[in-house]
Amino acid sequence: MTLSDKRSTLARLSTAVVLGEWDEVRRLRASAPAGEPDREWREAVLQTHLFAGFPRLVEAYGVLAECGGLGPPEPGEETPDDEEALRERGRALFERIYAGEAEAVRALLAGHQPAFADWIESHAYGRVLSRPGLSPDRRELLATCALAALGQERQLASHARGSLRCGATPAQLEAALAAVRDLVPPGRYDRALRLVQRLP
Repeated sequence: MTLSDKRSTLARLSTAVVLGEWDEVRRLRASAPAGEPDREWREAVLQTHLFAGFPRLVEAYGVLAECGGLGPPEPGEETPDDEEALRERGRALFERIYAGEAEAVRALLAGHQPAFADWIESHAYGRVLSRPGLSPDRRELLATCALAALGQERQLASHARGSLRCGATPAQLEAALAAVRDLVPPGRYDRALRLVQRLP
């Protein structure tokens, strides 16, 4: 199975940003079809800071601005200020992605730093990954590609499972990885593919 052109583009865009492959980011922006970049592009780029940090995201915005930007935000694209609503939204998505492992993952995160689990749930999941504009299954496919590129296999396994729990198919998961194969270092790609093929 292959992904649609747009899904492949978003997978490549997200992965290229995470890796700092700015020529590929420029190429993707230059070849954007009519009507794109759009909100899905903006959401795909925004979530990369969760995997590669704010400095990489700031650089990505600069590179994209040089070659036409990401288009103006739509009305309602801002994040609500209600921290409790964000926390609830994040908790719901966290539960959906980790399912029966959610409490164990929370305990692991909190064991490193007491506020870390709450910060991950309210910021990463509430403020970013549960935003409208890009469906959870697509967000999880992008996360899987980013984590494969970075060689973060434990998190890759979690988000690959999360993509399936959010409605992606195993074929779409493999197709997302195939779309970024040339961007991911070969050893990492091979390990990522074996990992997703072994998922229950």
